[in-house]
Amino acid sequence: MSPDVLTLRVSVPDVWDLVTVEAAPDWTVERLKSEALAAALGGSPDAARYETKFRGGIVLDEGATLASLAVPNGASLIVLPARRRPVR
Repeated sequence: MSPDVLTLRVSVPDVWDLVTVEAAPDWTVERLKSEALAAALGGSPDAARYETKFRGGIVLDEGATLASLAVPNGASLIVLPARRRPVR
């Protein structure tokens, strides 16, 4: 594995799945989210309907790179629906 590759764990609670994504530090959060959703849900889901959390907070600027957010190798992120579902 190249030192320029981050191995990240991305939790997708929508399907109760944890996927491993190998990403470059220059990837945007938006690209990471899309890759994780594709791996967990298959196909190409509408990534705009999801948000990404890192270190407990929502990443508001999904155009930010992983390097600019100081995402370390082995970090965990969460991709979850942006709109909460009502509890019945």
